[in-house]
Amino acid sequence: MITSEEIKRRLWDGANELRGSMDASRYKDYMLGLMFYKFLSDKTIEAFKVTSGLGNMAESELVEEYTKARAEYGEQLDKMIQNVLGYYVKPEYLYQTWLKDINSGEFEVQKVTDSLNNFERTIAVSGDSSDFKGLFSSSTLDLTDTALGSNLNERSKSVKALILLFADLNMVALQKGDVLGDAYEYLIGQFAMESGKKAGEFYTPRQVSEVMAQIAAKTPDIKTIYDPTVGSGSLLLTVKKHLDKDVQDDLRYYGQEKNTATYNLTRMNLLLHGVRPEKMTIKNGDTLAQDWPEDPNHSNEGVQFDAVVMNPPYSVKNWNKAGLKVSDPRFEVAGVLPPDSKGDFAFLLHGLFHLGQNGTMAIVLPHGVLFRGSSEGEIRERLLKKNYIDSIIGLPSSLFSNTGIPVVVTILKKNRKINEPVLIIDASKSYIKVGKQNVLQEKDIAKIVDTYVERREEKGYSHLATQEEIQKNQYNMNIPRYIEAVDGEIPHDVDAHLLGGIPRKNINELKILQSTVPDLMEQSLKGIRSGYVELVKPIEEISSDILSEPRIIEQLKKLESKAKSYVDKYYGILRNGKVDIDSIPLMEEEMLDEIKGILSEFQNIDVYDGYQIVAEIWKNALTHDTEIIALSDFYTAGRTRELNMVTKGTGDKKREEQDGWVGSIVPNKLIAKQLYSDELAKIESKNIRIQEIETELLDLVEAAKAEDSDEANALNGILNEVVEAFESKLVKVEMKKAIKGTVEYKLLSKVEKLFTDKSALSKAVKEDEKALKEAVQERILTLTNEEIDNLMYEKWFGNTVDAMVALVERSLKTELNTLQMLHNRYADTLSAMDDESRDLESAFEALMNELVVK
Repeated sequence: MITSEEIKRRLWDGANELRGSMDASRYKDYMLGLMFYKFLSDKTIEAFKVTSGLGNMAESELVEEYTKARAEYGEQLDKMIQNVLGYYVKPEYLYQTWLKDINSGEFEVQKVTDSLNNFERTIAVSGDSSDFKGLFSSSTLDLTDTALGSNLNERSKSVKALILLFADLNMVALQKGDVLGDAYEYLIGQFAMESGKKAGEFYTPRQVSEVMAQIAAKTPDIKTIYDPTVGSGSLLLTVKKHLDKDVQDDLRYYGQEKNTATYNLTRMNLLLHGVRPEKMTIKNGDTLAQDWPEDPNHSNEGVQFDAVVMNPPYSVKNWNKAGLKVSDPRFEVAGVLPPDSKGDFAFLLHGLFHLGQNGTMAIVLPHGVLFRGSSEGEIRERLLKKNYIDSIIGLPSSLFSNTGIPVVVTILKKNRKINEPVLIIDASKSYIKVGKQNVLQEKDIAKIVDTYVERREEKGYSHLATQEEIQKNQYNMNIPRYIEAVDGEIPHDVDAHLLGGIPRKNINELKILQSTVPDLMEQSLKGIRSGYVELVKPIEEISSDILSEPRIIEQLKKLESKAKSYVDKYYGILRNGKVDIDSIPLMEEEMLDEIKGILSEFQNIDVYDGYQIVAEIWKNALTHDTEIIALSDFYTAGRTRELNMVTKGTGDKKREEQDGWVGSIVPNKLIAKQLYSDELAKIESKNIRIQEIETELLDLVEAAKAEDSDEANALNGILNEVVEAFESKLVKVEMKKAIKGTVEYKLLSKVEKLFTDKSALSKAVKEDEKALKEAVQERILTLTNEEIDNLMYEKWFGNTVDAMVALVERSLKTELNTLQMLHNRYADTLSAMDDESRDLESAFEALMNELVVK
């Protein structure tokens, strides 16, 4: 039962091992191309099996039957499979034939080249082979490339290793639930991270795609979607993911890509995600140089699309090599051409030209488009006056692997209401750091999309800019002009520093405490002069009073009850086997939406913190486990174990070996924790004693380093001063020299016993751990339903209710910490510090007077 996560990890590890020194952006073409050919071969065999009415049989038998049928029926069989798939692979050119040749020692790289060339010659999709034409061209898959090996033998080894990487993957089975497409998209993303600046040619980071796609998917009645700089096709596919199944079935995809290898990657990616050839129209061409697609029935009119998404190359220089004029219908709306030095608005205007009247467009651009002047300023003003700009979303810097600049997602519509404000969102501070990259979390994406959909305003985060404001700013849309960053630092109060007390205005700014327990707050304060107060008791007591207050306890219990019902509901669905692999994404979306609804009923809670808790459960466990459960059932999966493979050795000796077994969904550690607690306690007890012995030995080492001590005299001969430890092998040697009954002999005996005890305990721990490991591995197979229930509940939702309840306390504690900070800040007045300084000076003078100079 291999899951998408395991496939991703295995394939990426294989890619890193096999590509050697080849550039990642180049190696991806070989790896993804051959993976796609395996998909075409598997689909061909499956289509033959279904159309021939053959039952279940081994793949090798199916290939043999296909070979016989092809010899008998020839082109008639070709056409039958072609009618089903839109393509076919002849038996002698199947991926499986390559594998057979490898196993028999008859493999030649030329056979792969011949197979790829034959596929290109034989394909025909509805009389037009454009969907497959050039997929395996030599410019994309050049198997003579010396980067694969300096000679034919080395290249043969490289290609064979790559072919074997996909040998046991059933691409047809993996296409169900989009497991295959998901793995393919993951590899594209991993290659993008490895490719640095070249990644911008073919990949948009997932979190940016999600923001754009989720907004675009809100468009009613989507039937067509277009990406003029389509790259790998990830943006199109992300939009698809957020549409209802019936909408997906009828959706038509359009895209254009300048780079030929990337254009091939796009088509492969769409096909692997289950997009039918007749539903996709992808063109290899320069989007700006010549308009595409044009409406064949109306000259100089572009085809209109329900959704347009794009991540064009930023600020392209010399984009107008074709010598386009403002009379080009794409640029007429702007009244002026974008500058040749920066192509950002050229891409935007192209996309807008192809946007349907009721459609939505989302484009990623550098911040400069918001404020640059000259012709770009004129274009921006024209677009704003025509009411096309719907929203501007500022994102953090360093989201992309190929640039560190911050970007904006601009949303455009043609059907906006007259005088409707432009929604500006500043999400530039909403991220976490992962390595060198900044990453939007799921909660950050959800907040951006919700803010857009609800068109809500939030201080320091979002603002609805009116036409009057925009005119006042002379159509400069730089985000800081409309959203002032919230400064978390509370300004210092000079009067409070001089005379003491906490400013009353700072107390009033503790909004959550003031709205929740205003009476308790007042009871905890005492006015000392107009506008200033002090605490009447320590902050610890105030915190205890507030957190134990009946109103707070009632809110905690109410949230606990709701969170418990929520967890029990979804645990019941998962446990009762109501999981279908195609419905897993819908369940995740449903769980995330529902938790937002529950938490929004409570005041002073950050709903998106709770959203992230559930998102992490999916990321860390449910995505993997639901796939396995969907392939069998909850309890069967709970009693299933699989090989625990570990990598050993390095270089040429690097290998994978089995190291026992692990539960398919139930973690071994959790089984040990819940079902073998006594055994764990005994092991822990021995480990604690080992630590105590190590401490005793360290104390003796320190004593032995002290000159003229008993320990130094007795133990110096066994002390290794370089590593600051005793050498156990020297203890017996020194004991033979020492006289029994002496201090020296007793200390050496003590060290010897400590070493002996530690050795015995360490050996016992290893034996106990081995026995426990083996017991757990066997226990997986015999877990009862009740045990699986308890274990899986703990794994998925063990601390979820507590984490949700803690959200109530989190906001209160944040303000209580602020109260503590204010108290500490003004506790010592300037006059008190002056008095303390004078006292110290007097004490110092008195000490000086006592000194007598001789």
